[in-house]
Amino acid sequence: MIQKKDILKVLSQIEDPDLHKDIVSLGFIKELVIDGSSVSFSIELTTAGCPLKNMFKTEAEKLVLSIDGVEKVQVVMTARQTRYGNSSDSLKKVKHVIAVASAKGGVGKSTIAATLACEFAAKGFKVGLLDTDLFGPSLPTLFNIHESQIVQRENMLIPMEYNGLKLMSFGFLLGDAPAIMRGPMVSGYIQQLLTTVEWGELDYLFIDMPPGTGDIQLTISQTIKLDGAVIVTTRSSLSLVDVARGILMFEKVQIPTLGVVENMAYFICDNCEKEHFIFGEKKSDLSERFGIETIAHIPVDSNRAKPFDTYETNAVNSDLADSLIRQVGKISADAVAPPEVKLLSDRVIFTWLGNPPIEIENHILRDACKCALCVDEYSGEKTLKTEDIPQDIHALEVTPLGNYAVSIQWSDGHTSSIYPYKTIRSIDSGRAG
Repeated sequence: MIQKKDILKVLSQIEDPDLHKDIVSLGFIKELVIDGSSVSFSIELTTAGCPLKNMFKTEAEKLVLSIDGVEKVQVVMTARQTRYGNSSDSLKKVKHVIAVASAKGGVGKSTIAATLACEFAAKGFKVGLLDTDLFGPSLPTLFNIHESQIVQRENMLIPMEYNGLKLMSFGFLLGDAPAIMRGPMVSGYIQQLLTTVEWGELDYLFIDMPPGTGDIQLTISQTIKLDGAVIVTTRSSLSLVDVARGILMFEKVQIPTLGVVENMAYFICDNCEKEHFIFGEKKSDLSERFGIETIAHIPVDSNRAKPFDTYETNAVNSDLADSLIRQVGKISADAVAPPEVKLLSDRVIFTWLGNPPIEIENHILRDACKCALCVDEYSGEKTLKTEDIPQDIHALEVTPLGNYAVSIQWSDGHTSSIYPYKTIRSIDSGRAG
């Protein structure tokens, strides 16, 4: 006789590669029914459109059919019900709102935001794209829309519908005229874009944020509920210094950073097909520095310079959308709890629930910083001199960064130190060895 425990036992062999746990302990198996020699159940994933769903289904069918007595298996793939997080009329039917940001301009943030919108729409999702850069709106140029006709209905702005996307930009309202305004006016226009656009039902709304970490970014973060942020950067030292600032800004307003997109990472030679890294040879992944995943390494590609009114997802496929969907699922699962952190005069103590504390001396921890001010981006060599670190160095403030890292401000004035949890454990195990 087929037993439920036997089915769950074989299904526990399937591990979610993002959450690093089996699908049974994660609670993915639902509605398990045994009817004679037939077995049916559903696998409830953390987010709709997960690119791993076909793999899970195929493997589950194979494993359950290997059980003696099982002749038929029916697996239904589902996703957790998304709760709408925004109560304003304009966003009440939007499932996910994701910011695409860069703390520094010129890294291709708007192009990446448009790429994400197009790739998600190509997968069948209902997608909107909101350009919130008042002083340099990019969306009209990116989509080659210079004679837009925005209409208003019952005090709500109706976004343009274009090739399966819903689009809105201050550039549609302003045209080619320059935006000349100051503080309160800027916040007022931003709030209007956020709360008076009738998006209707959307799976994803991408917000193309203006560069920087100032008033506009804070207004957006405090006006609506963001499900997460994607930070776009290049590997240039100037850009990476600002990545840390962007991560800290979002964490201070309790918005999780979903990942980093490294744009313009390399180009491929036409003759030798070798990857040439523009900002120096590729070193360690950015996740080792910031603790968050690198969603994609985007090359310099002439196809990406074309307007998005002729965009072809097959021509520039980078798995960008699939990677972001998986990150949304990981964040929603909240798989890792942050540690309790104690700052002492000579050391920092990290304690994860159910584990012994990790104690690291201040001097050792400060010396392990891998920020762009302490490590040369081009050579990968350490620029911070150990002997220059004050002997009485101590931590002034610690900020947990979601479920992946902590940021520490030091008494020597250094404020950009980010320590991923795996780095902390690595320092501890290295000393033990």
